[in-house]
Amino acid sequence: MIYNALRYILYPFIGVVAVLDSKKREFLKKRFFQSLDSLKVNEEYIWIHCSSVGEVNLSDTLIKSLLKTIGKRILITTFTDTGYETAKSRYQNEEQIDILYFPLDDKSCIKKILKKIKVQLLIIIETEIWPNLIKEVKKSGAKTIFVNGRISDKSLDRYKKLSTYLKNLFKNVDAFYMQTHRDAGRIIEIGATSSKVEVVGNLKFDIELTHYSENELQEYKKQLGLGNEKIFVAGSTRKGEDEQLLEVFKRLDGYTLILVPRHLERVEEIEKLISKFGFSYKKSSEKLLEKKDVILINEMGILRKLYAISDVSFVGGTLVNIGGHSLLEPLFYGKTPIFGPYIQNVKDIAEEASKRDIGYMVKTTEEFLKKIKRVETEEQTEEKILEFFSENKDVVKKVTDRIKNLIK
Repeated sequence: MIYNALRYILYPFIGVVAVLDSKKREFLKKRFFQSLDSLKVNEEYIWIHCSSVGEVNLSDTLIKSLLKTIGKRILITTFTDTGYETAKSRYQNEEQIDILYFPLDDKSCIKKILKKIKVQLLIIIETEIWPNLIKEVKKSGAKTIFVNGRISDKSLDRYKKLSTYLKNLFKNVDAFYMQTHRDAGRIIEIGATSSKVEVVGNLKFDIELTHYSENELQEYKKQLGLGNEKIFVAGSTRKGEDEQLLEVFKRLDGYTLILVPRHLERVEEIEKLISKFGFSYKKSSEKLLEKKDVILINEMGILRKLYAISDVSFVGGTLVNIGGHSLLEPLFYGKTPIFGPYIQNVKDIAEEASKRDIGYMVKTTEEFLKKIKRVETEEQTEEKILEFFSENKDVVKKVTDRIKNLIK
């Protein structure tokens, strides 16, 4: 009641903002006034809600499993434009999948969707708590589950203040499939019934990454103009990290540094930083073969291949307070990731990798250099990484089996 009353109070202000700001107007138009014509009237659907690109990528293996084993149509909704475009591109040839923008938890928009199609199950990826979505799906007779659920340190404090409200809301949820025991304990703490909570694991372990042959990797190194030098890949770097990485690189011998900024609009400022440090560089799009100290990546979609050719891998968003990007990507290619102390988004994987000596946290340049030396001399790392993945496999199968039992 209070939630929707506040929404109705805010709507006039949102309308004013939309009139004054064309970008926000377009954002709201896409979500509140989108066409539902792609939906198949009265057909049975599984509705999967993903917030952004990360959740769309994360859900891919699960979506393929559901299509294969359950055979229902799937509706994917995303909050962000990038998530929507990624889903559209990935599933453009999949006739059983429809994609919409998430209508910002607007009750009337959600009702229109539920009136047009027969939703059997709502899957919320990670922990996007949308009260109207959850309540209206329950009213329609469908079931709701959280998959890959997690509660961050920051979210926990906020949710605790709402625990009385969340306890009532969570009565509409049929199951919470959480990543870890810590997440399970936290969802119970903020209002979930313990009998509905289960630790299933992290879908990230089932992401299907590309396997590259040795010939492919050697050819790629030639394309980048790389020879026999060692390769230091710094992936998904954020503002404030590149200068720290260049400081480390300044004290290394026999390496080429490959900087991969998370956001390409930062390329120009990174060029200035590289020049300030006195290094020669080239941008990857230039396809120049001559040797340079630094290769600055100004193209999308090649980080995983770069991790595959790396000798040393750093994962960004960890030396500044962002929370970290995927540690599993370098690990998938048998590389030991180095990362900073800000790991709130990847905490469990970072802690487990550190415990197994297949990942290293650093806080200073000196620590970074020591860990690089350790990476250069470590043995049996690939075997330990394979063991790590083996112990965490089949999460998609576990989730799929539980879904089959829920909607049988």
